[in-house]
Amino acid sequence: MSKVFGSTAAGIIIIILMIAVVALVFTMVRLNMKMTRLNRRYRLFMKGADGQTVEKAMAAHMKDLDKLEKYSARHGEDISKLRELYEKSLSRYGIVKYDAFDDVGGKMSFALAMLDTENSGFVLNAIHSRDNCFLYLKEIVKGDSYIMLSDEEIEALRRASGSGDGEV
Repeated sequence: MSKVFGSTAAGIIIIILMIAVVALVFTMVRLNMKMTRLNRRYRLFMKGADGQTVEKAMAAHMKDLDKLEKYSARHGEDISKLRELYEKSLSRYGIVKYDAFDDVGGKMSFALAMLDTENSGFVLNAIHSRDNCFLYLKEIVKGDSYIMLSDEEIEALRRASGSGDGEV
């Protein structure tokens, strides 16, 4: 080997340099593959030569966000209106069935209380006899009536104002 390279030390140096060159070529190939993958991902992300596609997409998303903010504000107003309507609606009820007369069975008479969230509304009392049916309507303002209530009407009012879910 000394004839080819001239001396033993020079041969060892050349072998080490050749190994280093092979290692560098291997490293360059590996880095080139990584760079190709990264470049492919970059092109896929940008989907355009100058990146305007990403900017357009961001602008479209910002417009969508503005629309969503407007819708959210409108929905908030609608919810407020619905809440006001709910508070005014007769959403609570209580009913009591009873026998108004001893000779009439089957609990055909009833007292129905219908109230809003402020316990205002009415009590409807239907009294059934063998020959007739009488209906009485009494106004309720904040849980009280200016007309005297029967025991059944008081119980229906208590059920409507106490539970809020219309238990029978």
